[in-house]
Amino acid sequence: MTLRIVPLADPASGASSRRLAWLASAADGAPVGSAFLRLFTKEGQEHLAELEIAVHATERRQGVGTRLLDAAVAVARDEGRRSVIAQAEQGSAADEFLAARGFRRVLALTYARLTLKDVDLAAITEPPRPGYELTEWDGTVPAELAQSYADSRRAMDDMPMEGTDYGTVVWDVERVVAAAAAVARRGDLLHTVAAVDVTDGTIVGFSELVVPGDGLGDGQHYGTAVLPEHRGRGLARWMKAASVRRARERHPDLAGLLTDTADSNAPMLAVNAALGYVPTHQAVEYQLDL
Repeated sequence: MTLRIVPLADPASGASSRRLAWLASAADGAPVGSAFLRLFTKEGQEHLAELEIAVHATERRQGVGTRLLDAAVAVARDEGRRSVIAQAEQGSAADEFLAARGFRRVLALTYARLTLKDVDLAAITEPPRPGYELTEWDGTVPAELAQSYADSRRAMDDMPMEGTDYGTVVWDVERVVAAAAAVARRGDLLHTVAAVDVTDGTIVGFSELVVPGDGLGDGQHYGTAVLPEHRGRGLARWMKAASVRRARERHPDLAGLLTDTADSNAPMLAVNAALGYVPTHQAVEYQLDL
């Protein structure tokens, strides 16, 4: 096949990354595949790039994916990146493609879904946790909680990443605000439930949920985490249950909620199972060491 690989640029750089793209087209100009390379720019992740490649099913095994991969990896090297990560559904064509081209498996993930109409709200109502209270907000965190919320994001620093060279995401108020703004620009709704230590009023855990702006389809859990010194007290389940209840109450036409969890994260897998989430498929995180 005669291929043309055309580099493109995403004109809108994010607060923590910028993105490049390539379009593969056949001799007649018909598009046959694409690649996107996300270059992380924030402190703690400047070594990392994230790759997505898509090839039309009828055009596979003709070198399209390899040409796109070569173009993206060359730029990652030029940009001084140490690692390129990519994700594929287990057993898919992408899974086979990455494994055959020098990527190594570094993380296994389980994706799960909760059908909202099947949720028994009484059954998932959690009792209060002594010494803590829940607070919640839509969109951007209230100004009076912003610094405490940014500080609580270190709860994600030790989440199980197995062999992934993911680095450390450094959160500050600017990044927290920018992340919420990015969700709003897409037209989606961000809702956050947070656990507060009543002794000093600081946020010690959070659970984020993003819902489509029209309230239809499925919502997506973005992250649930508790600071290490406050774990073992059921806060994650308490927060996530509250998030599920709120979604059911506020978005009656929402079909379900999606979540993904590392297979090595037994506590969060247990929380999901207790709340009624049903596994849908597994994915593999791959890494190419440059």
